[in-house]
Amino acid sequence: MNKPNKAYDNSSFLKSPHARPIRVQCELIEPDVRLAENNVENTIVLFGSARSKDSTQAQNELNAYVENLPEDPAQRSDKQTGELEKKERILLLSKYYDQAVQLSERLTKWSLETEDPKKRHLICSGGGPGMMEAANKGAHQAGGSSIALGISLPFEQGVNQYATPELSFEFHYFFIRKFYFLYHAKAIVVFPGGFGTMDELFETLTLAQTGKLDKKLPVFLYGREFWEGLINFDHFVKWGVISPGDLDLFKIVDDTEEAFLEITASLAP
Repeated sequence: MNKPNKAYDNSSFLKSPHARPIRVQCELIEPDVRLAENNVENTIVLFGSARSKDSTQAQNELNAYVENLPEDPAQRSDKQTGELEKKERILLLSKYYDQAVQLSERLTKWSLETEDPKKRHLICSGGGPGMMEAANKGAHQAGGSSIALGISLPFEQGVNQYATPELSFEFHYFFIRKFYFLYHAKAIVVFPGGFGTMDELFETLTLAQTGKLDKKLPVFLYGREFWEGLINFDHFVKWGVISPGDLDLFKIVDDTEEAFLEITASLAP
């Protein structure tokens, strides 16, 4: 007698457009269960560029590339010049990778001093390379757990090696991932980054501005040189597109000591 598959065992159906609502529910429910099983109620989220590297690695790669270039810049091809400039930009960015590691390590050590696991604040990143890797690396070096909220992208496969395996996730839907970035977050630290980082930053500020976050969520922009050179926030006020008080939704911090003190003070009971 023929025995048809049950609907929940029908992989073709579950991967079809018709089952998209079910897949969305899976991405919403499974992480919540796993986070609860690991007593995760509070996170400190670090955003930042996926392109950054450890400063030693960035310097070594630049040095190695320069050694193989013609000494006379006029003899270099456009491709060689472009690659050189790219490696110089990565080196410029790399200092923030190092500082993200340091800040994450220090915050994790501070959190581990809390006796009740449910009251600890775990570092949470997007799970990828760059600043995300730095965030998980710092927590790992401190001997603590950290969360990785990865996303399936063509150029990023899996989460970085420093994230805690049982707290590592890979999402298909961006909006579910965004939900988990903010659901348990008690503070946000935004390191220099590109479009993805700006997306997360301005979405967070918009939710705070419009009162959609039913909690206090301090936002720290790390690296005055980067942020003040990138965005003239006062220009928003000048043109009346935000209120002067909206500038209080975030604060710029410029080194790990300042960031640590501001973040921990904001999390004090």
